[in-house]
Amino acid sequence: MAAVRRPTGWWPDESARRASGPPPTAALPPFRRCEPLLARWGRGSAGRLTDGGRLLVAGNGGSAAEAQHLTAELVGKLRDDRRPLSAIALRRDVGVDRDRQRLRLPGGLARQVRAHGRPDDVLLLLSTSGGSGNLLTAARAGREAGLRCWAFTGPAPNPLAEACHEVLAVDSPDTQVVQELHLVSSHLLCEYVEQAMGDQPAPAAPAAGPVRAGVEVVLDGGTVRPVQA
Repeated sequence: MAAVRRPTGWWPDESARRASGPPPTAALPPFRRCEPLLARWGRGSAGRLTDGGRLLVAGNGGSAAEAQHLTAELVGKLRDDRRPLSAIALRRDVGVDRDRQRLRLPGGLARQVRAHGRPDDVLLLLSTSGGSGNLLTAARAGREAGLRCWAFTGPAPNPLAEACHEVLAVDSPDTQVVQELHLVSSHLLCEYVEQAMGDQPAPAAPAAGPVRAGVEVVLDGGTVRPVQA
């Protein structure tokens, strides 16, 4: 069997890897200490969402994709079927941006937070850098509207961590490691939400009534007469 050749000038040797910083696995031990925080967030989210509240999630770039992933798990399901939960991934909206520019309105994401958020709802902001201006503006809007503001970020301290009530900060200088552990955090958060909900089956579909076809006219006295269209 022929030996595998490493491409010259592309594959870093061990000394180059050591010089570039800590290995990706270095972020795992401190990340494990975030488990109680995620468990508490999961219980809190379950209580709010099952009581008619809402979770708003936002990020930029890859974090925006992770925001959509997280909300899809809550509206849908992570494991067993259960009642759907209200979770919205905020994203750049062409219509909102157009009106914002035309009317000189501030902050697209912040405006969506004010539109969809209610007091005691949860706003979760994802940022690997912790310095995204539109997320900082959204955090301020959320706090002003009475939302509970949480963040997934990279190493703390950072501006977004300071702007939110609580933060899960991944201690790694590697953006890809931060994003990967944000995804793990999203799945764990959903897992804790479903555990806190217990055995709450999905609501049964309403019973099907008689099928009505064509056009119907209600006459005096409440009599319904079908009319062929």
